[in-house]
Amino acid sequence: MFIKKAIIRGGIPFVIMTGISLIMIAQNMDAYDIKSTFISGLAATAIGAFSVIYEIEKWSLFKQSAIHFIAMLCTVYPCLLTSSWFVINSPMDYLVVFGIFLAVGVVMWTISYFIFGKLLNSDSTKKPSSKK
Repeated sequence: MFIKKAIIRGGIPFVIMTGISLIMIAQNMDAYDIKSTFISGLAATAIGAFSVIYEIEKWSLFKQSAIHFIAMLCTVYPCLLTSSWFVINSPMDYLVVFGIFLAVGVVMWTISYFIFGKLLNSDSTKKPSSKK
């Protein structure tokens, strides 16, 4: 069940962004823009596909987060490094990109935690009032 969801969640952005990239190629657009669009699609594909990790209820939030982090480190971080969005001339540059990767990840995880973990769950735990 999770694999099917991952394929759908990852496949949709992959198909859309690959399609846009192919249209950009056909229109002889700038190679940097085409590459950026495709890399964005790959990152969105990974993020979408691996989001199913948070639906595995028998895993703790810590385990879900750790596995999701490793998955992002193996997919999104290389996308950032190969995207040409950052100047990478030294080992320090890799660390700077990693720092940006971590900072954005922490912010996105925190926002998601409060939206999906706190706000939505608090709504579902409220019992409907019965009017008599």
